[in-house]
Amino acid sequence: MDSRPLLYLSVRPQQNAADGEYASFQTATGLDPERLHRHDLVRDPLPPGAIERYAGFVVGGSPFNATDPDPSGVQRRLERDLERIAAAAAASEVAALFTCYGIGVVTRMLGGTVSQDFPEGTMAAEVALTDAGHDDPVFGVLPDVFHAFTAHKEGTAEAPPEATLLATNPACPVQAYRVGDRLYATQFHPEPTPRDFTDRMVVYRDAGYFPADEFDTVAARVLGATVTEPARMLRSFAARFAPA
Repeated sequence: MDSRPLLYLSVRPQQNAADGEYASFQTATGLDPERLHRHDLVRDPLPPGAIERYAGFVVGGSPFNATDPDPSGVQRRLERDLERIAAAAAASEVAALFTCYGIGVVTRMLGGTVSQDFPEGTMAAEVALTDAGHDDPVFGVLPDVFHAFTAHKEGTAEAPPEATLLATNPACPVQAYRVGDRLYATQFHPEPTPRDFTDRMVVYRDAGYFPADEFDTVAARVLGATVTEPARMLRSFAARFAPA
């Protein structure tokens, strides 16, 4: 049994949003700070030896996009670190779960196409498992159809080469996939509760994910949504790759 912890990687420049996201991942995975460590990839590069030190990684979302036409030096540097982790996970050297922005980085690295043709608003989107998702050891805990929070400006029509599509919906056909047995990526955010997501909306009110003057209306829809299933997948991921 692997006794090493997982590492949450923040790729959010906004510290308050990163703090909330880490807390959400702790709750959803059921891991305390001793089992889910934290590293701010925006401010500090991936530490030497991290891939060997940790059983796996969970990567949060970001206002960055893989399709940004002129990324900053910080974004370029952290994307190189994310690609290192994804390559190691694809080679079954470590486990990794990339979410939202991260799926774009991984898809591009694997030779897939990321575009701004498949955005989804700030909402609880309906997502359906594929047959492969039903059979997957991590995603198989989910029901046939579930709701998960989305808020993204880019996506992809097809899973990249060698990836197995696990979940889909009409608006953004690639909602989740697996490469090998240890690399997972989701377009949706699996970790927040409705309250967590509205707290994050405050931080990104003017970021273009929803009309700023419609905050109250969008927040009310989010708070009224029933989104419980994605956390089961995160607990499954944690139990498989970093058992207590």
